[in-house]
Amino acid sequence: MIDETKITRAILENAFKDILDSLDIDVAIAGGGPAGLVAARYLADGGASVSLFERKLSVGGGMWGGGMMFPKIVVQEAAKGILDDFGINYIEDKEGQYVANSLESVAKLTAKAIDAGAKIFNAISVEDVMIRESGITGFVINWSAVGAANLHVDPLTIASKFSIDATGHPTEVCHIARKKVGKLNTPSGEIEGELSMWAEKSESLVVENTKEVYSNLYVAGMAANAVFGAPRMGPIFGGMMLSGKKVAELILERL
Repeated sequence: MIDETKITRAILENAFKDILDSLDIDVAIAGGGPAGLVAARYLADGGASVSLFERKLSVGGGMWGGGMMFPKIVVQEAAKGILDDFGINYIEDKEGQYVANSLESVAKLTAKAIDAGAKIFNAISVEDVMIRESGITGFVINWSAVGAANLHVDPLTIASKFSIDATGHPTEVCHIARKKVGKLNTPSGEIEGELSMWAEKSESLVVENTKEVYSNLYVAGMAANAVFGAPRMGPIFGGMMLSGKKVAELILERL
């Protein structure tokens, strides 16, 4: 017999277990775009406890829309191995690049991250960071609906050894951190801001800019280029995925 209250109990018991298991973790990720999802998978594969918080109802960031809502993305040769690693189908384009379905790509990035053991929470925003003498020590989180409704509701906290800002163009966590700590590890100490589209430069720079931007806070994906003042890249996603893999490797070395 189907009982509505038993359904509710099952959801609440399991949801609360997931959030309780995420209160003190190795790595907290803000942003569920391709860089965040790839980082979550490789971190979990490496044995780290990792939770990802996405403010929207769906993960995937800008990857869902492909290029101008044509559901196709391009990946260059350097990142083809990540497509293979996630089981994403692709065809080789005559220009020596690879074309994949954007919807399949998001679905498989998400599924592989969850299969590896990463916990993903949607509709939760990172509204602040915790700071101690050692640096950034976690996220302050709240339901995204609270902000959307402009409600005065106090948030909760997640403690983590390391944090990743993978929030894309807005660089939400780095903006918060910069206001609280004064200076980031950028040339000016500020968020430099992204430049106009230049895919050739951006694809290499997004990996180069994937690094620790303040003690225990890393930046990855488009957020890395926005923080360090590099161009945007449009619907080519190899650099984004390589950035997610790099930030996972950097953190796993320290763990």
